[in-house]
Amino acid sequence: MATAKPVLFAGNSNRPLAEEIAQRMGSHLGNALVTTFANEECRVEIRENVRGADAFVVQSLCKPLDGNRSVNDSLVEMLLMIDALRRASAYRITAVIPYYGYAKQDKKTKGREPITAKLVANLLQTAGVQRVLTVDLHAAQIQGFFDEPVDNLTASFILANYLMNHKKLSGPSCVVVSPDAGGVARAETFARKLQTSVAIVFKRRPKPDVNEVSEVVGELEGKTAIIIDDMISTGGTLVKAAEALLNRGAISIVTCATHGIFAADAAQKLIDSPITEIVVTNTIPVPEAVRGTKIKVLSVGKLLADTIKRISLNRSVSEIYEQQEIELAESQSGAEGPLFRSAGMDVPEIENPPQVDPVVGVPGDGLEPIHIVS
Repeated sequence: MATAKPVLFAGNSNRPLAEEIAQRMGSHLGNALVTTFANEECRVEIRENVRGADAFVVQSLCKPLDGNRSVNDSLVEMLLMIDALRRASAYRITAVIPYYGYAKQDKKTKGREPITAKLVANLLQTAGVQRVLTVDLHAAQIQGFFDEPVDNLTASFILANYLMNHKKLSGPSCVVVSPDAGGVARAETFARKLQTSVAIVFKRRPKPDVNEVSEVVGELEGKTAIIIDDMISTGGTLVKAAEALLNRGAISIVTCATHGIFAADAAQKLIDSPITEIVVTNTIPVPEAVRGTKIKVLSVGKLLADTIKRISLNRSVSEIYEQQEIELAESQSGAEGPLFRSAGMDVPEIENPPQVDPVVGVPGDGLEPIHIVS
């Protein structure tokens, strides 16, 4: 059993989120050098004692904001940090991957294609990962690519709380829309949270990252359409879906997604589109230049911090979901619990109200704050 010394380390892909997680846990990031050699090979050095530690490596598998590194650099940084921690005799190593890159390549769609999501899983396990913590995998079956435990969290409660309590969107005046047939289950789950109905956009994909809307099924007349997806990449699907929904009677369009990739000129394309608002989380860093009245960024920092605390204490992670369900129901009657409080802020405040447990916000559940030694 991992005991007294949990430590957090971070690569360069999403350091602001890693710092927020550490702050919410009442600590700071561990001392590690993560840079490059003169020949541009990744260089990693753990600069503190981690023997017997419960180590957590926070790294989104995405392109960093500086523009000089790639998704592959983020992956290699994580692999090297895991290997360094394993060789330094860390007791347990957990990969905290807010955005699991290469997840779209989870199966063969034609001959002679790799299953890259599985390859990434193999690389992580070979490096020495003993547990994986991630948010909204593109395909849930990716959990089965690992032989180690995988906690696949969901940001849907954070998104639903924002829509209900900040945008006042719920009930029969809205409709949750799946942008493709593969996302119907996600849309149905989200619609139950908002207590509304579901519509589906059927599309064709003539070639990668290119989509054509073929049909829309569902009642849209006079309603606000809420498109829910796991990620926004090129934005083409959302723009075409929004146009099709407006043509079929929707009065406005709001888009929600966990991961805002915004590849190439996607952000500008969405800003120029008829979509009223695009809501994403900070699992992938979003440039300040594109944030504004249309693109809203919510934080998953508290969700990840609470989960890391529970993993360190060998407590149930699923209890967080149960508490989220309770607080979401309470928020519909005007009460916001500590899980959701300030979730709509780009830089959330750290709030630990008196007599309320800082892990899940339930008085007397026995969980104690963790102080990370570095």
